Parts: sequence; C-alpha cells; structure tokens
Amino acid sequence: MPVPRRRRLSIKLPDGYGHIALGQTDSTLDEARRRFAALPGPTWITATQQTAARGRRGRVWQMPAGNFAATLVLTCSQEDAALRSFVAALALYETCVEITGNGASLALKWPNDVLLNEGKLAGILLEGVNQAPHRFGLAIGIGVNLATAPEASELEPLALPPVSLAENCGVSISPVLFLEHLAKHYAVYEEQLCTHGFAAIRRAWLARAARVGQRITARLPQEDITGVFETIDDAGCMILQTPQGSRKIAAGDIYFEREMIHASGD
Repeated sequence: MPVPRRRRLSIKLPDGYGHIALGQTDSTLDEARRRFAALPGPTWITATQQTAARGRRGRVWQMPAGNFAATLVLTCSQEDAALRSFVAALALYETCVEITGNGASLALKWPNDVLLNEGKLAGILLEGVNQAPHRFGLAIGIGVNLATAPEASELEPLALPPVSLAENCGVSISPVLFLEHLAKHYAVYEEQLCTHGFAAIRRAWLARAARVGQRITARLPQEDITGVFETIDDAGCMILQTPQGSRKIAAGDIYFEREMIHASGD
C-alpha cells in the first residue's frame, strides 16, 4: 500500500508528547502498530480519513468527514494497560465540557464510550502493540463524532443512537483544535494515574458514569447477565448485583434497560 502522507500542522501539545498527522490511512491503530518501535515517546497519530477503521470486536467504525480519529501510542506496564480506557474517557469528557460549556448532558458508559444526551458521541479502543522484550506498547484508539453522526441504520441491533457535537450542541470545532484540548486533559489524567494510582481516576470516572445504581444487561460471549450496576473495582471491572449475587464483568457489551425493553417490543 502507498505510504501515507505526513502533514505539517501547527499544534500545541503537552511536553513529551509527539504528533503524526496523516491524510488517508487504513487505521490509526494500525499506524501505531507499524510505527511503535521507532517512536521516541508517547505520540498522537491522527488521520482525516480512515479506510479500515474499527471498533470493539472488529466492528466497523464509521468516520464521516470532519469527525475526529486518533490513536495515542505509548509505553506502559501491561498490568495497568486497561486502566487507560478510563483515563481516555475522562479526558474526552473534560474536553467536551470545555468545548460546550456544559457537562450536564454528558456521561461515561462502561467500558469505553462517551455519551451525549444518551447517544453515543465517542468510542475508545485499546490494543497492545508490544514489539520488543520488556517494552509493552499500548495503542488507544479514539473516535469522536464532531461534525456528523453515522447513519443509525448502519448500527447493530440494540446499539445506542450515534450523535455529534455539531448536530446536538451546535458546536463546530476542527479535529486539530479538538486534539489540542484532548491531549491537554489526557496528559493531566495520565500523570495522575502514574503518580497516585487508579483510586482517584476510579472516583472521577464513577462520578460521571451512566446508570450507576440502575439495571443494565452485560452481554458476554456465552451469556447475558442482568443486574444493578453497583460500581467498578480497583481493576476497572464492572460489578453487577444480580439475584444470584455479585458478578464481576471484565469485558462485555452493555445495554441499558430502556434499550432491552424497546428491543422486546413491550
């Protein structure tokens, strides 16, 4: 495949963070994997167009023009890698609050979505890119509907409707400027995690979480588990209280009660 062009953009990032700006590429996650070994430190990789963007479980991620697509690739301990999903979610939340001036309509959906008016605004995907002994590389893929939301008809059943900042908040912002805000907030939470551990990140995430104390359904490969979303534990796992007792969910697709009722036709 042709080598993607690298564009020179004037952008202010926190100290120690780099930026690679691309036009078209297959996926910024794949770019992170290919480039990781040569990167001197944490680096944001952005693209104006992705031809093979993906979400969780290999699902297609739609990217209309003007939306945000980026991957932050960094080195971290493999044991703490999954916690970066919460760091990224908090950074996205604070970025959207800063841009819109209002956090009341925003919420975080476990494990990796940012909601706006109960619609999906942004998604996060973590992938390991380890390419050297004793050096674990992590790619944090982030997609945000800045200008346009994908067509709801393209989504799988039970998925939350997609929304965008422009259409739902009347806010117009370029992907480059969005990255400046996002990178700033991410650096703050990353430093907090590295310095003080997950406890403060966990509290901040729970304070912004959707449906805590309410019934939800976790869809796992072998079963569906319905219960009350009690909390997340010190490893970021969801804790559900079910009639059979407490269940720990490490990964799964989460559906809200309203979605399940609507799907059943009641």
